[in-house]
Amino acid sequence: MAPSPLIYAVANQKGGVGKTTTSVNLAASLAAAEKRTLLVDCDPQGNASSGVGVRRPNIERSLYDVLIGRSTLRESVISTSVPRLDVVPATQDLVAAEIELVDAPDRATKLRDALRPHVAGYEYVILDCPPSLGLLTLNALVAADRVLVPLQCEYYALEGLTYLMATIDRVKAAFNPDLGVEGIVLTMYDGRTSLTHQVADEVKGHFKVFDSIIPRNVKLSEAPSHGKPVLLYDASSKGAQGYLSLAREILDVNRPKGKAARPRP
Repeated sequence: MAPSPLIYAVANQKGGVGKTTTSVNLAASLAAAEKRTLLVDCDPQGNASSGVGVRRPNIERSLYDVLIGRSTLRESVISTSVPRLDVVPATQDLVAAEIELVDAPDRATKLRDALRPHVAGYEYVILDCPPSLGLLTLNALVAADRVLVPLQCEYYALEGLTYLMATIDRVKAAFNPDLGVEGIVLTMYDGRTSLTHQVADEVKGHFKVFDSIIPRNVKLSEAPSHGKPVLLYDASSKGAQGYLSLAREILDVNRPKGKAARPRP
């Protein structure tokens, strides 16, 4: 029997911090390191789907169909142009899932129950969460093994982080006692400003922060409009190298003890 994949929820209720950029490019970087990876778009905006080249008119089954029981997760998987990377796409229909499932007794475990029977063969599953702490994010946290938190170094960062950590603690207590925070990823990092350094130092004083830093990078902003992860758009860019570095950190954390380090992707 194949081992279960590691499931990461990429979460932060604050918008514009790089959640989808992180989900798409981390998933692509793990796939580039020859790890079979599944990206699950849990955001009704569907930006993770379009970010790997899946356009809305081409989507026959989405995560909405999975959550309401219209299709299985396996039936909703779409291959991408990145070898070893698949995606379960999202559409605006996913907004309706929060309404339709609100009275369901198993509303918090729908995604977990849909994922677990159908992810054998993958080594990593990345869940791109919406910018809220609603039912869709709750489902992702219940389904996940670990949480990865993208964080922009700005004034309100720590306040939002406090709310998220409190939510994670409640999810652990009620649904998922093994859920852990893998770390904070500093995104849109601009080392020229003193505020960036102040916020980064403050976060490092309270939380585990990845060594890899994702800089402000125009290629990261341009890649989604071409329907590509930045690794396919411009692999030499600082943004691409930042996410490759993050993938290496995650692979090293999860490397079996005593095994030689993985080659660089």
